[in-house]
Amino acid sequence: MSDLNKIPVTVITGFLGAGKTTLIRHLMQNPQGKRLAVLVNEFGTAGVDGDILKSCADENCPENNIVELANGCICCTVADDFIPTIEALMALPEQPEHNLIETSGLALPKPLLKAFDWPAIRSRITVDGVIALADAEAVAAGQFAPDLAAVAAQREADDSLDHETPLSEVFEDQISCADIVLLSKADLAGEAGLEAARKIVQAEAPRQLPILPMSEGVIDPRIILGLNAAAEDDLEARPSHHDGHHDHEHDDFESIVVDMGEVADPEALQNAIVKLARTRNILRVKGYVAVEGKPMRMLVQAVGERLRAQYDQPWGDAPRRTQLVVIAEHDNIDGAAIRAELGA
Repeated sequence: MSDLNKIPVTVITGFLGAGKTTLIRHLMQNPQGKRLAVLVNEFGTAGVDGDILKSCADENCPENNIVELANGCICCTVADDFIPTIEALMALPEQPEHNLIETSGLALPKPLLKAFDWPAIRSRITVDGVIALADAEAVAAGQFAPDLAAVAAQREADDSLDHETPLSEVFEDQISCADIVLLSKADLAGEAGLEAARKIVQAEAPRQLPILPMSEGVIDPRIILGLNAAAEDDLEARPSHHDGHHDHEHDDFESIVVDMGEVADPEALQNAIVKLARTRNILRVKGYVAVEGKPMRMLVQAVGERLRAQYDQPWGDAPRRTQLVVIAEHDNIDGAAIRAELGA
């Protein structure tokens, strides 16, 4: 089968809270005449991102075309989860014409690209492109990237020095694997922040890459879809810290799910979430909150100390409960303490 007959897949990667789900919502609303399917890989068992996208389902991307793979990296569970899921999507009565894959914010994209070389799917799908999102404000502040000059100096002094942090490796691997980098939340970063973030990304990129600003997930789909990159055949141009490793671990990170009843004071809960980022180095909190007296559920998305909360839809027949996914590096997860601080 030629590449022209293969179903294209766009892999959307990026660090925790970079805006991947928001971008996919925009693509679902602007499908360019294509019938879409979406595969969401969550870190943690509560499928928050999948629920958000299913609430946006329409005739171009019906709900049964939106699939979640929770609590397992798809590049680590290729045979058990990823391949069967792709095959199931391709067996739908109305076969998707373009697939979108949202990776976990902790995912290394290159092992996922290698999965597309599996005989079961190689002749039927191709990776149209890898889109990496980077939070412009955070990158400009150096939060998720190393000090490049210091790293270079350390390497000169001691080639065996383990100077990489887990977060920087994830960030660098995502940039290295990308065909296009989108600097998300450009409106928050400002022109100076965008320029600083652009320079950091350029320094990390192994080759010249388009680096484009984006706010609220809005970008012309024609720019990022239809790249025809065939990324699965271009792995050598996408270096990774884990090249040569037969597998990779996600033990640097851990998630817990905090279940609670209805919340009387949502502002106090939001303050507690921000405090967790400040005092316990929590990277990410996301989930739904049942607020006493409110018929709608409150969606909470926190990245570090930056938090956004909004009432997104009525509870309807769903059980009214508060459920939050908390993600951090392994040593910073103390389940009992986190639950106590959140009032669970």
